[in-house]
Amino acid sequence: MATYVVVGLQYGDEGKGKITDVLSAKSDYVVRFQGGDNAGHTVYVGEEKFVLHLLPSGVLQCKGKCVIGNGVVVNPKSFLREIAQIEEKGMRTDHVFISRRAHVIMPYHILLDTYREEEEGGTQIGTTKKGIGPCYEDKIARVGIRMVDLLNPEVLAEKIKKSLKTKNSLFEKYFEKPTLEFDEIYNEFLALGETLKDRIVDTEVELNQAIHNGKNILFEGAQAAMLDIDFGTYPYVTSSSPTTGGVCAGAGVPPTSLQNLIGVAKAYTTRVGNGPFPTELNDETGAEMRRIGHEFGATTGRPRRCGWLDLVSLKHATMINGINNLVITKLDVLSGMPTLKIATKYKTEDGKIIDYFTSSTTKLYNYEPMYEELEGWTEDITQARSYDELPANAKKYIEFIENYLGINVYLVSVGPERSQNIIRKELF
Repeated sequence: MATYVVVGLQYGDEGKGKITDVLSAKSDYVVRFQGGDNAGHTVYVGEEKFVLHLLPSGVLQCKGKCVIGNGVVVNPKSFLREIAQIEEKGMRTDHVFISRRAHVIMPYHILLDTYREEEEGGTQIGTTKKGIGPCYEDKIARVGIRMVDLLNPEVLAEKIKKSLKTKNSLFEKYFEKPTLEFDEIYNEFLALGETLKDRIVDTEVELNQAIHNGKNILFEGAQAAMLDIDFGTYPYVTSSSPTTGGVCAGAGVPPTSLQNLIGVAKAYTTRVGNGPFPTELNDETGAEMRRIGHEFGATTGRPRRCGWLDLVSLKHATMINGINNLVITKLDVLSGMPTLKIATKYKTEDGKIIDYFTSSTTKLYNYEPMYEELEGWTEDITQARSYDELPANAKKYIEFIENYLGINVYLVSVGPERSQNIIRKELF
């Protein structure tokens, strides 16, 4: 048995898609276990750029099966669009399957997400308006529609009618928006079920059998630990658990089956959307990081907020996830900066010095990061393929992270292409 989990350790956009793509070449299964098409995983293959939102990032290289697990919320129309885009570029997709238990994003979920974000005086989370949160709400409220329901006309009709009764009332009376018609939604999603019926399977059965048979299985998370519904900067978080613990509930596998827990972090920090960001740089340095790192959201195109590496939050994330293999991406973006800063502590409002992450989002806004300064390097490192090829100060930067976290960096990414990696040990 060989299982691998890839999760983000910051606020998303760490480069998980690239790492999953690299590891998927030796995987028998690649499994997405949470989130939806609000993810934006970018993979470069030569000059070709692939932006994947719902499909597992391993779809491009995995010779086995790609699975969308029960913990994912699925927009069937987005799924089919991505399938078509991949096939248009000559890639196969007959190895992609969806769990029967995965919940379906319906049109009213997207509208509800949109109306909430646009509501004047409301608390804007900064969502992608893809309907992710409202779909998870219905799941927890036990009124959701699952992929298996698309294959059962009577059940689908009953569930849509029940949902429209409450959703239409909300649209009309609270948001003062038009209501939705049953027939249009029912016929569309019944047809989608017919189109997808051969891909909708009991994935947890096959995955557990594959674990028993010693297959290589790669579990891929979306978003990241600091956006976790429980352990992130609530309420500015996603609606699922993008942690290693989320694998068990989101793919239907036991915790005893998880072995190689791989955490991905940028050499600096970025965030899209609202919420606290202690090391954010609202200056020329932050703008330079954004320019050099091409820091714009893969899903929304929004400019990412940029700042120095925050080891306080990173320690929190590695603890929650039990990370035993660390990946540092975009180290090349820091080349040319004379001085680099790394946050190792926070100063609270009352002057207390702490080195742990707070559960109080409101307090975090007022915490002041305390930095260690390291000398930068001027060399171009994008062609480096071994650790010894890195400049001395770049190695000192990596080793500072390792010493603080007590975790070895097994891979350093020095560019966007799948070949631009320094691999310090082989996991497969």
